[in-house]
Amino acid sequence: MKVLRKVIIVVVLIVVLFIIIGLLLPSKAHVERSIKIAAPAEQVFPHVLDFRKWSSWSPWAERDPEMQLTFEGPQTGVGAKMIWASEHKQVGSGSQETTEVQLNRLVRTHLDFGDQGVADAFFELEPSSDGCTITWGLDSDLGINPIGRYFGLMFDSMIGPDYEKGLAKLKSVVESTTP
Repeated sequence: MKVLRKVIIVVVLIVVLFIIIGLLLPSKAHVERSIKIAAPAEQVFPHVLDFRKWSSWSPWAERDPEMQLTFEGPQTGVGAKMIWASEHKQVGSGSQETTEVQLNRLVRTHLDFGDQGVADAFFELEPSSDGCTITWGLDSDLGINPIGRYFGLMFDSMIGPDYEKGLAKLKSVVESTTP
């Protein structure tokens, strides 16, 4: 009986320690990737502004070509919305709505992954003499959920490679159509 009680106490202490450490982890997660594209921002911008053009470069569209897409609101600009549904576990279902636009400079969106939470994403374009650099980023508030905070530590390694793949494909699409 003493051994069982000691085991239970150790397990409870481990769980409490896990929760306390989780609460001390960062409450926000940030992922960001950039790529240089040999085209002016004016030629890159439409590809990130219009959700209907995303299927040509999105890493998730490639992962699940059967993904169902629905569009609401205006075609581009604030209020444009894309809703996706996929049985593929790495694609899932959710929605993304444009929340801010600065012509040829910035697109901000709000993502809703249903039970998996929400996040805010952005595309920033920085013009240069030989094209532009585009940065794709994501920010998520993980709240006080200790498990979510542990999960947040993995965001960069989970989402970053997809952002790199998407940006490389975007670069290819834009540069192949640039005169």
